[in-house]
Amino acid sequence: MRIANDILIPELARLIAEEKEVRFTPSGVSMRPFIEGDKDSVIISPLAGKPRKGDILLAHAKTRDGGSTYVLHRLIRIETRGEAFSYVLMGDGNLSGEETCTEKDIIGRVSRIETPSGRRKPLTRGRLWHWLLPCRKWLLKIYRHTCLKRY
Repeated sequence: MRIANDILIPELARLIAEEKEVRFTPSGVSMRPFIEGDKDSVIISPLAGKPRKGDILLAHAKTRDGGSTYVLHRLIRIETRGEAFSYVLMGDGNLSGEETCTEKDIIGRVSRIETPSGRRKPLTRGRLWHWLLPCRKWLLKIYRHTCLKRY
């Protein structure tokens, strides 16, 4: 059963605020190839310490068009404005588009990724993948036509 994000995420946020870990299966392809939507499960833990570049965060973020949305994306950059920090997120499967949030908008951090068979996927920091952004379009195409056929 699929539950709308505007219902599911606030409940997950409540549980995480109570220092509990939560597991859910995200939808979509924005974190491909590291998280396969509607298949892989993620375990979200409370944010312990400051977010670090490369973390996969569940957050309520602002989009470029001025709207807001819940995202499960990778932290690609930390910007400072005086004393304040702004966190810039981007999905691994996205070719463009960034979202921003503040620390108070961060709900939790992915601590584990599991396939449907229960195998744990490595929690990569995604640095190399981010550097490959100019080539990502072709790499994702190769991934879709080779790896997903075996999935």
